[in-house]
Formats: sequence, structure tokens, C-alpha cells
Amino acid sequence: MPSLSDAIPEPYWLTQAGAPAPADPLDGVDSADLAVVGAGYSGLWTALLAKERDPHLDVVVIEAGTAGWAASGRNGGFCSASITHGFDNGLSRFPDEMDQLERLGRANLDEIEETVRRYRIDCDFARTGEMNVATADWHWRDLVAAHAEETARGLDVRLLDRDEVRAEVDSPTYLGGLWDRSGCAMVDPARLVWGLRRACQQQGVRFYENTPVERITATRAALRLHSFRGRLDAGKVALATGAHGGLLKRLRHYVVPVYDYALMTEPLTGAQLDAIGWRNRQGIGDAGNQFHYYRLTSDNRILWGGYDAVYYNGGRILPEQDQREATFEVLAAHFADTFPQLEGLGFTHKWGGVIDACSRFSGFFGTAYRGRLAYAAGYTGLGVGATRFGAKVMLDLLGGERTELTALKVVRSKPLPFPPEPVRTGVIQLTRWSIARADRNEGRRNLWLRTLDKVGLGFDS
Repeated sequence: MPSLSDAIPEPYWLTQAGAPAPADPLDGVDSADLAVVGAGYSGLWTALLAKERDPHLDVVVIEAGTAGWAASGRNGGFCSASITHGFDNGLSRFPDEMDQLERLGRANLDEIEETVRRYRIDCDFARTGEMNVATADWHWRDLVAAHAEETARGLDVRLLDRDEVRAEVDSPTYLGGLWDRSGCAMVDPARLVWGLRRACQQQGVRFYENTPVERITATRAALRLHSFRGRLDAGKVALATGAHGGLLKRLRHYVVPVYDYALMTEPLTGAQLDAIGWRNRQGIGDAGNQFHYYRLTSDNRILWGGYDAVYYNGGRILPEQDQREATFEVLAAHFADTFPQLEGLGFTHKWGGVIDACSRFSGFFGTAYRGRLAYAAGYTGLGVGATRFGAKVMLDLLGGERTELTALKVVRSKPLPFPPEPVRTGVIQLTRWSIARADRNEGRRNLWLRTLDKVGLGFDS
């Protein structure tokens, strides 16, 4: 496809100038009060919040690669207030807590914005909101219903008809839209990582990078993290490894690695930007089961991702799976259908990455080693903001006291586990096929999807 001919196979965000020099790897024996495994959003928020709560705490972050090299540096930069993977998903699973979860989520986004300001993190944080667009009649029906539920709870959402949505962003595919005007911010995901890493260091957090933790063992006094050239003993451990969760066997039952792919265009000219509008620079997602997400960057590129979420049979995580030409071609074709007025615009970057998906689509939490280790995982692609909430949960769990967060059902409960392989692969691939079929059939869900709905086990792109 001509528009892809010059695209380099790298995540756009991570190719920018300004990445910090990596910390030295662990070499020898060290100790800490709190060890945080993983230097993505989840780990960085945990380390920063721990030091803000107790400046005297000795906190060490240990990272297999470099900060943000995995999902935190590869995502679309949608920093949502939702901690339940969207209002509808939260309402269906935690109806009795939904008002509280919305309040906590909105407060969490406010606190992220304040942290970015206080630490002067240059990550293009812009609270533009997010607009879900209907490209089929059944999408519009769902958006109308969602608007009624959300406005009844006082949320700042606006329903847009065809003309109104095309006045915001002009695509011939749009039939309407639902704009959450304050519940989402756009960020540069890599620069957010780098800024949080710098803030952690300013507070005295120590880092070891390029240091994979191979196993965890327990001694009477500490948990011991073993790496290839040393070990780190810590009184408490926060496990923030996302889809790379092999250090705790129980997580394998709940998390599956799903690959998501994205493209980045070259910068739009002024005339091209005028042709589509987009003056309010909202994040956008369409309302299908297999959905696209897209947004403008600070230099007026369009990030275009989603739709074709891929589970590789057996749950393999391999570097070569970060590139999938068939998916890139599908994405480029859908982009051309959405914005025909941008014909000839090329893509400069193409990449993929692995998401830690769980059956309820939103993060789950727990402890191990008699409360000395806490974990958070399963954000299913909506973790840019929710990981900060998860970090607070992990610290509360490690504190051992009942708090507002640890009392929540969303914290106390677990998603339904996935079946073991090879049944897991069969279930997931059948579900993906059924979801694609539902999108082609006015959203009507077949018997398989209806059965999964009843038991609370699902799969979404």
C-alpha cells in the first residue's frame, strides 16, 4: 500500500528526542524498603506516590528494559478518567459502586493533571475529552442509550447528531457522536513516562534498568528479587509488570497478552487540517466492538490504531509480533475510508505492542507472600490514567489497613479466569470471530457471545 511505503517499524513516541539515559543494571546485592518491579506507568506512579507518602522510604524500581519500552510507550495517549474501562463496562459489572468509581476516577484524572503541572512534565497534557462516533445505525442507538445513562448521573457528555459531529471532525462515515468533554486528556505517552521517571528521581527513588527479575523468593526478613547479575532484598514489593506477569503464577490464569497495532501519519498541512476540522482536538473512538482510536499530536500528525486486536495462539510474546503487515494494511485502508479528503497522506511509523487483557477489561488487584507483595494488572488497553489509581490500591494493600479503595468490590473481586491452553486459544479465537461477525450484523450477538455475557467472561478489541 503506497501510504505505508515509508513507514518505519518503530513506535513513534519512543523515537523522539529526549529519552533519559538508562540507569545502570543491578550488579551485586542491594536492599530497599519497597521494590517496584516494572518502570511503566503502574510502577512509576507507585514509586512516586510511595515517596510522596513517606519521603524517608527507600524505594527502588527495577526494570527489565528501559522505562516505558513496553505498553506505556506504545499506546495512543488517551488518559481517561475511567477506572472501569468505560462507563458502560463499569455499570454492567459494578452497578452499586458506579457513582463512587466515577468520582474516584475523575479525582484521579484531576490529580494526574496537578502532578504534571507540579513536576513540570512536558507531555502535551490537554484535557480535550473524548468523542465516540457512530458509523452504523446500531452504534447510534447505543450512543443514545449511553447518553441517557451518563447524563442521569451528572456526567458532562454531549450527544451530537450527524451535522454536529461532522462540524467537530468531518468524516463522511459519521452518523453521530457522544462527546465526554472533560473525562479524558490527550498526552504524549513516552514523555509522560520520562517525566514521571525524572520526578521519581527528584524524590530519591533509585532505578535499575536492563535488569530482568528472574524469580522471587521469600526469606524471613524480606522478599528476594533475583536477576542475572545480582539480587535485591525488599521488605515489600509492588509487581507492576502488565502482560509480562510470569513472576507470579496466579496472574497467568487472569491475564492474556493481546497485541494492538497503530500507525502515525506525517504532519498534516494547514489545508489538510482545515479539510477535516478537528479544532477541539478531542480523542476519537468509533463505537463498534472492533473499534479504532485516533487523535492529533502536538505537531498535527494523526495516530490511528486499534480494530484488529490479535491473540497469538498459545499466548506467545515475541519481538517479531510487534510488526504485522496484514493489520497495518487494514488500518491504512480504514483510515482512507474515514478521511478520503486526506488522500495521499503517508504514514511515517507503524508498530504494535502487547496489552494485559483480562475478562472484565479493567484492572484487578491482589496480594501474595502474606501481604508483602501487591499487584495490579489487566487494564486491557485503558491504563494510562487507571494505573495511577492502581498504584494507590497497591500501596494501600501493602499498608495492610482497610481504606476506601481496598473496601471496593472492584478491588476485592477478581475477573473470571481464562481456561488453560489449548482451550484458551480456542475460546479467544471463537470469541474474536463472533465479535467481528456481530459488527457485520447490526451488533447482534450470537449464542456464544450471549453465553459469555451471562457468565461475565468476554473479549474485546
